Amino acid sequence: MIYVFKTSVNKENQLKKLKPHIDKLIPFAKWNFDLEDCDNILRIDSEENISLTIKTLFKIFNFECEELE
Repeated sequence: MIYVFKTSVNKENQLKKLKPHIDKLIPFAKWNFDLEDCDNILRIDSEENISLTIKTLFKIFNFECEELE
């Protein structure tokens, strides 16, 4: 399933801060950021429901994260 999130991550250094934590939480998922998109989109392809996990991680690091339908 593809999950799409609007985020407040808008710089490469912010992405680098989150990357190891995302990799650890969802090691078998494929994911990427589109920092050129106005909504700073995070797309995740995962067989597991990862919405709550990702939202919690972003909250811990003081970033906003909203799942889009």
